[in-house]
Amino acid sequence: MAVYALTGFSLVSLLSFGYLSWDWMKPSLVADVATDPMEKSLPPAFARPPHIIFILTDDQGYHDVGYHGSDIQTPTLDRLAAEGVKLENYYIQPICTPSRSQLITGRYQIHTGLQHSIIRPRQPNCLPLDQVTLPQKLQEAGYSTHMVGKWHLGFYKKECLPTRRGFDTFLGSLTGNVDYYTYDNCDGPGVCGYDLHEGEDVAWDQSGKYSTFLYAQRVSKILASHSPKEPIFIYVAFQAVHTPLQSPKEYIYRYRSMGNVARRKYAAMVTCMDEAVKNITWALKKYGYYDNSVIVFSTDNGGQTFSGGSNWPLRGRKGTYWEGGVRGIGFVHSPLIKHKRRTSWALVHITDWYPTLVSLARGNLSNVPGLDGYNVWPAISEGKESPRTEILHNIDPLYNHAKYGSLQDGFGIWNTAVQASIRVGEWKLLTGDPGYSDWIPPQTLTNFPGSWWNLERLTDGLRKSVWLFNITADPYERYDLSDQRPDVVRTLLMRLVHYNQTAIPVRYPAENPRAHPDFNGGAWGPWASEDDVEEWEGIREPLKSRNKKKKCKICKLRSFFRKLNTRLMSNRI
Repeated sequence: MAVYALTGFSLVSLLSFGYLSWDWMKPSLVADVATDPMEKSLPPAFARPPHIIFILTDDQGYHDVGYHGSDIQTPTLDRLAAEGVKLENYYIQPICTPSRSQLITGRYQIHTGLQHSIIRPRQPNCLPLDQVTLPQKLQEAGYSTHMVGKWHLGFYKKECLPTRRGFDTFLGSLTGNVDYYTYDNCDGPGVCGYDLHEGEDVAWDQSGKYSTFLYAQRVSKILASHSPKEPIFIYVAFQAVHTPLQSPKEYIYRYRSMGNVARRKYAAMVTCMDEAVKNITWALKKYGYYDNSVIVFSTDNGGQTFSGGSNWPLRGRKGTYWEGGVRGIGFVHSPLIKHKRRTSWALVHITDWYPTLVSLARGNLSNVPGLDGYNVWPAISEGKESPRTEILHNIDPLYNHAKYGSLQDGFGIWNTAVQASIRVGEWKLLTGDPGYSDWIPPQTLTNFPGSWWNLERLTDGLRKSVWLFNITADPYERYDLSDQRPDVVRTLLMRLVHYNQTAIPVRYPAENPRAHPDFNGGAWGPWASEDDVEEWEGIREPLKSRNKKKKCKICKLRSFFRKLNTRLMSNRI
């Protein structure tokens, strides 16, 4: 029987959370807009394809939204969700690239070869070019398509860029994380470069602008220059709230009472992002789009508890297959929804947005067979039953095998040392090493790492390689039923076997030194020639050869000299 230990945590600390007193109706610091568009909007007839705004946030924890009881202020998200449909049985992937690839293709990772880790800056790898993307399908349906924010689906050759994968315009970063002001990204000691792009060009002139502000302003500019009579799709992939923890001081000041510094900065970033969403919504109203629009909000993975995020009361964190890594914040806000102001418990996965949005756009799905996603609009809008009954969270054959897993433990049909997870109906199965498994309440105390770690720890189970939970009855994954229900374990293992038979080989090539930004004018960008492609594609890097990413000091120097140069130039002018 599992033994639980409660360390440095009390119920009082959770109940003591309160909202900070500030007026969310004051003019935003992101942009100046005079009126609130959400006050008087009449639901129109669903007469023409709707405008679609898909907002994806980065590393926002399950607990880190006001309507989930957070101490972080998100009044805009709370209001949009309350007036729309909250998705409380919504699943994403545990890390960046997998969630984005599944959103864009409507397919599980095992069907794109991206089932292991993320696409790293120096890898000759990207979203497979034979995949028809969501924006490409929307273009076919007559939509203008735009992307603002983080791509993270590969860029080693120009064919991989957002503007070659279905987006008419693009402003954002190609790699996984950049400085919010300087847009520098270091992928190891001395391997640093600038990463902000306008279309297929480097946007050097935008350096110094806080990315959350910049991206919200760009969305407003796109809406202002487009006609609301023509359908538009805007994919807003905020960098926020991924590390580095950076925010304008005025937002940090609002959380000055928070003792934990990381949580304070993180909270400021979440609130800043919330205001950016408010301004995007205002722009939709101001320029005449709102009444025929669908706004989808989603996180990309669980929060990183090391960096101020919280997934409480779920188990685990970003990078794990526990609920804290894969259960996301999600909601849909639209005047077109038939049954609004409710919470939906319909099972929804991030792959479902592809067929759902293409169907809303009246696009053609007949030429993209084999999608793993489902059209869930009837479940969202009308409260009908979800067509989805199971989710393959992933099968990763390259992840470090669990020490105590074996084929014998998997009834001779599955090697339980392999990292995999699946949900079928109310049951969830995990095999291999699912990742860090503690329950971590919100970080409210000051010291690090001591009292900062208010965690409830499972002290046994370290020699296990199979877990089974009734996720409907036990959403916090506290009661492992694998020993009591071997029949269910075997059934779910058979489903893993089935999915594994449909998997394509993993695409995880070795890093190439030619990707170094110094060979590309100091910026990250396409670097491979056509002659190189066949040689590199499909090659995977041995696990033992991967070096740990070290903190890059040259980025700080490069940022310093860039700021100094900007200041000197401004003095000349």
